[in-house]
Amino acid sequence: MGSTVTDEPAKTSTASSRPGYGPLLRTRGAWTFLLPGFAARQPFAMLTLSIVLLVRHTTGSYGAAGAAAAVTGVSMALFAPYSGRLADRYGQRAVLLPGILVHTLSGLALTGLALAHAPLWALFLAAVPTGASVPQIGPMVRARWGVKLQGSPLMGTAAAFESVTDELTFVFGPLLATALCTAVAPAAGLLAEAALTLVGGLLFAARKSTQPPVSATAGPARVRHGSALRVPGVRVLAVTFLGIGSVFGGMQVSLAAFTQSIGEPGLNGVLYGVFAAGNMLSGVVCGAIAWKTAPQRRLLVGYAALALAASALWTAHSVPLLAALGLLVGMCIAPSLITGYTLVEGLVPARARTEAFTWLTGAVALGQAAAVTVAGQLEDRLWDGSGFLVPMGGTVIALTTLVALRSRLIARQESQTVARGVGHRTPVTVD
Repeated sequence: MGSTVTDEPAKTSTASSRPGYGPLLRTRGAWTFLLPGFAARQPFAMLTLSIVLLVRHTTGSYGAAGAAAAVTGVSMALFAPYSGRLADRYGQRAVLLPGILVHTLSGLALTGLALAHAPLWALFLAAVPTGASVPQIGPMVRARWGVKLQGSPLMGTAAAFESVTDELTFVFGPLLATALCTAVAPAAGLLAEAALTLVGGLLFAARKSTQPPVSATAGPARVRHGSALRVPGVRVLAVTFLGIGSVFGGMQVSLAAFTQSIGEPGLNGVLYGVFAAGNMLSGVVCGAIAWKTAPQRRLLVGYAALALAASALWTAHSVPLLAALGLLVGMCIAPSLITGYTLVEGLVPARARTEAFTWLTGAVALGQAAAVTVAGQLEDRLWDGSGFLVPMGGTVIALTTLVALRSRLIARQESQTVARGVGHRTPVTVD
């Protein structure tokens, strides 16, 4: 563990031959994109909850709040893969700069319309560009790791580290959004999200030296006639991640409704933070283990545990029990996310990897969007806590699909082609 990992994959040291966060974080140039990347992705964890709390305050309806947040999520899910494809082709900076500006301005417009009690359709119009322009920082950071660690056993550790980083933002993000919206002003969460996106995004975009080289996607092999979604395994993973998104969305709305019903709205951020902390802690453990089980099997086992834990949420009727179940559900999410992102490394060529990552990120956002809509309607029409039925349904459906199509997750040489006429890629060991 004492030697330094460089950005030359061919020169793999003893330290880099086994997973470990120490060798990973000593990778040359890693910190130049990790720190600004963490700052830039923080606002994403605040966006949905900030919209829900603001619109719920101005309309009095969780259904309307969930619908506005859902439009944002659907818009992000639809546009994120195109953002990833453009980043693969023209470079991350070229996509980030205009996206950051559009997101900031549209977020401010959405805030102003909500405070002005504009009709719901007007909020939807503002929510579309707000979601479409969400900077895809997580996939871009993962793509930068792919360049640094190509062919290295540390790729699985990097996937775990990124999942932990994502969840760390979901520990602080909801807490910050809830505190701002309840203690300062209902619009403070969304305003802070826009400001952080602008500052953090510009800092990340400024790190040009670590972005994947555009030349790697240029020329005859450029992905022009197809999409990473043509890879069957990516489609299976997208459905799997839809189920994970249903957990995030269902938890956000249902926890807000539950804490409101008991007269303790400030506990919302705490309970969601416990849920995210479970995810983060299990991610740390997953990244530190030298796995010998095939990643496909790990995904099946981990996802079955997630579906089982999520199915118990609706039975919780007290804060301690809900916190315990939320922690358990969170601990089951990270292994599935980490394994899914790790499988992408073997299924998709490097030249289309940012796009593949954004398909998975978009799937989470789409599942979250559907979940906040359905959960909001259930909370308005049925009993307090009925929104917790959504994570159960979403994960069970996704698990059924995963079991039926698990053979698609095995990397084969012919599956490395994203578009017809594109050459094959040697499979990379991911376990």
